[in-house]
Amino acid sequence: MPNHHIHIEQLSDIELVLQYKSTGDHVFFAELYQRYTHLVLGTCFKYLKNEAESRDAVMDIFEKLLIDLRKHEVQYFKSWLYMVTKNHCLMQLRKKNENHVPLDLLKPISDNFVENDEAIHLYTQSENEEKELYTALNELNEQQKTCVELFYLKNKCYQEIVDATGFTMMQVKSYIQNGKRNLKIILEKNQSKAGERFK
Repeated sequence: MPNHHIHIEQLSDIELVLQYKSTGDHVFFAELYQRYTHLVLGTCFKYLKNEAESRDAVMDIFEKLLIDLRKHEVQYFKSWLYMVTKNHCLMQLRKKNENHVPLDLLKPISDNFVENDEAIHLYTQSENEEKELYTALNELNEQQKTCVELFYLKNKCYQEIVDATGFTMMQVKSYIQNGKRNLKIILEKNQSKAGERFK
């Protein structure tokens, strides 16, 4: 079917991504931009707390996506876009203040959201532990990293993660359990103090 017969607004996110990757036609990317620009702007403002900087960040992020979408295998565009946006904002915050990252992400989690008996507290006592934790998180696969960050660092419940990522409830629980276990292994391997949170 020729491209001009496709009702772009009826395509799913992943179909738009695949069409953009295969054709290079920016009309498919423009539809993704239209769908998610408000979400990205809202996320940027949440972190940067400055409207002008947030709008600049949105433009930077989508300019980067023009290139990155051609290179990466993206299965869940919305969750991938959220992670790209969040990481971009965190990098901006680090550049503004190299000695202290004003993150309110690393908070103790609620016992109500833990599947097993041990509550894991992903908070940090020092900047080094914070860096070790983020380094370890980056070693997880994309799905596990997304779910672990949303669950433990953002205090999202299972249903909120399902809604945000498009994963099934079973997938979310699996990614969290496996991600938590892998994170513990990575931190212990690195002999990180942050690993004590998992003992």
